Amino acid sequence: MIKVPDIFQNKNKTYSFELFPPKTEKGYTNLMVTIKNLAGLKPDFISCTYGAGGGNRDKTFDIVQHIQDKYAIASVAHLTCVLNTRDQIKSILNDIQSRNITNILALRGDPPLDNPDWTPGPDNFQYTHELCRFARELYGEAFGIGVAGFPEGHILCPDRDQDARYLKIKLDHGADYVITQFFYNNHDYFEYIDRLRSLGIKARIIPGILPITNFDGLLRFSSGCGTTITDDVKKLFEPTKDDPRITLQKGIDFAVQQCQELLAGGAPGLHFYCLNKLHPVDAILPAVRI
Repeated sequence: MIKVPDIFQNKNKTYSFELFPPKTEKGYTNLMVTIKNLAGLKPDFISCTYGAGGGNRDKTFDIVQHIQDKYAIASVAHLTCVLNTRDQIKSILNDIQSRNITNILALRGDPPLDNPDWTPGPDNFQYTHELCRFARELYGEAFGIGVAGFPEGHILCPDRDQDARYLKIKLDHGADYVITQFFYNNHDYFEYIDRLRSLGIKARIIPGILPITNFDGLLRFSSGCGTTITDDVKKLFEPTKDDPRITLQKGIDFAVQQCQELLAGGAPGLHFYCLNKLHPVDAILPAVRI
């Protein structure tokens, strides 16, 4: 299966989706239908997360393998450091390779809810760049490696400049490209690109897009990951937040405008956080794809 960096050789802009493994069998069955419909939108690749501490990892790999085998679409398996020793990471990478999966998204990851105070020991990786280096040293160019980026800076990082330097370390240790956390002020993304380019970073920085479909839910979610909900967004969505139909349409319109501005400004594509749903991405992508 083709690696994501190889796709970049032939496409100036890519369009991709992110999914997560459901917790129930019904959810899994529904996701198979969603994947079929998303495949009809002809994405360049699809990524799949897993839970804190590696929860649902096998389901993640099953989903990635399914996407590749059934739809011939490049798919990216998330891989986190948390809880896993170096030997365990090696075993996981061997499993990924045995499934003919050639793309990973390397992440530090969050501790599981039942062990929130977990800290890495001497046989664990503490940072994402260590995972990137480990994969490169053991497997060479077998994997295309993506990492996460944070236009507003990571919530645990003291400032944006330091966050940019941390990203450079990931790329210097083997990562190929970056997918950003979602954001709602495009100025933050373009400033981020300027900071990264000033450090000599040439890798693709693909903006992550989370369409707004539930405003109260967005406020709760964003507070935990450090995404700013701008005053303009609040003014637009708060007056009608209790009307799902109006919220959905506003979310589509806002996302279309955001995506068009990003692409016009030079963004190398878009990565949509689908939340395992076809809509509204099926309305947004055809309106912005160039």
